Amino acid sequence: MRTRAASARFTGALSLKSWIGSLIHSSPARVALLVFTGLILVWTALLSLPIASSTREVTPLADALFTAVSAICVTGLSTVDMATHWSLFGELLILGGLQIGGIGVLTLASILGLTVTRRLGLRSRLLAAGDTNPMRMGRDVSESQAVGLGEIGGLLAAVATSLVVIELALTAFITPRLIAEGYTFWHALWNGFYLAASAFTNTGFVPLPGGLEPFATDTYLLSVLAVGVFLGSIGFPVIFALYRYVVGGGWRAHKRLGLHAKLTLTTTLLFVVFGWIAIAGLEFNNTRTLGSQGLGDTLFSSVYMSVMTRSGGLGVMDPSDMNGSTLLVMDMLMFVGGGSASTAGGIKVTTIAVLFLAAYAEARGYKDMQAFDRRIPNEVLRVAVSVLIWGATIVLAASVAIMHLTREPLDIVLFEVISAFGTCGLSTGLSSEIDDPGKYILAATMWAGRVGTVTLAAAVAATSRSRMFRLPEERPIVG
Repeated sequence: MRTRAASARFTGALSLKSWIGSLIHSSPARVALLVFTGLILVWTALLSLPIASSTREVTPLADALFTAVSAICVTGLSTVDMATHWSLFGELLILGGLQIGGIGVLTLASILGLTVTRRLGLRSRLLAAGDTNPMRMGRDVSESQAVGLGEIGGLLAAVATSLVVIELALTAFITPRLIAEGYTFWHALWNGFYLAASAFTNTGFVPLPGGLEPFATDTYLLSVLAVGVFLGSIGFPVIFALYRYVVGGGWRAHKRLGLHAKLTLTTTLLFVVFGWIAIAGLEFNNTRTLGSQGLGDTLFSSVYMSVMTRSGGLGVMDPSDMNGSTLLVMDMLMFVGGGSASTAGGIKVTTIAVLFLAAYAEARGYKDMQAFDRRIPNEVLRVAVSVLIWGATIVLAASVAIMHLTREPLDIVLFEVISAFGTCGLSTGLSSEIDDPGKYILAATMWAGRVGTVTLAAAVAATSRSRMFRLPEERPIVG
């Protein structure tokens, strides 16, 4: 009887494993969404426990859910004081949540697939490769991908390795500065690791009393945080490509970086410089922000804030004190966000780069989009346009709803909504003042922004549909 019962349990376990593996292979994006949403619900329940708050009181559901979404979606917006509200248990939960969120949705699904089946199926590999290069989300996957199908396992290892190595390195740089500020060694080490994780995952949570205000002009600490945010925002595939390039002696062997890495780095740097110039130029005479600083501090603070709009959120200036023109510039930067398969949010820099390349090709009369001596397939443009439209729709719908609930002006509401969608975390203070319905709307916006519009669309579509015919062509008037 025992043998038969054990055999039945073994058979049941195999059947469950087979079912999970089949589900992951058939729709890994949908599984990733389910896992991601399930983690948010679990974190909400845990953060609601009395042990998670410093006062040992139950955290209201809206605040617990908002914090769980903000942590798992690596956003950084908060409805409570992060430095005083949570206990050590709550801080550990939040730190674990932002680490999980930093790994990414499809990467999490790929790791789950490896754990269950000990291998990656072709469909999982295609989607994982598509997350590293969203310009190739279709079935026609060629050798022009940012990461080849045979390298997905290496990419997953690189994700975990880069996460650990970079965060430990950042901790080593931050901890001595906190000790010099008067923190004990263990307190400095804990807060240093928390800040390192918050910077690299582009979350923006600050566990220090008073936030970063005491370090508003600390060039050393802010530079370390900016480097962490930049590395997190360019994406794991780019870090992986740069590592292979440097270790392999690419400059000596005349090897090339891939198109995805070049586009990401070039576009990111262009947006950082644009934000730097715009923020400095628009705020230099604003006495509430940069107007009271010297030239050197003004240039440093403006470039730091420009880097934070990648999705970092570790701001040193209050956005509510900024000019409306500056808020609009930062809206654009946060909406674009960082690189694909990164800890940053937004529609991604490669998406906007493809749109600009398409406009340039059209203006010059070129049939194909070209960049760095490579031709970009036309179906890439369709994906980029879809991402832009879906992202704009989400922001518009959330902005209208929150404006109706709060009666706040457009510039304040739009900034908060785009910060949520781009998982940036910079805030005008609206998140902490809004009523529960508004918190739920912002939480849903953060979820949609982190999951990603392409992944969301892929999960909603059960299967790819193909037709056996094509309709007659007729061109409408455009423009």
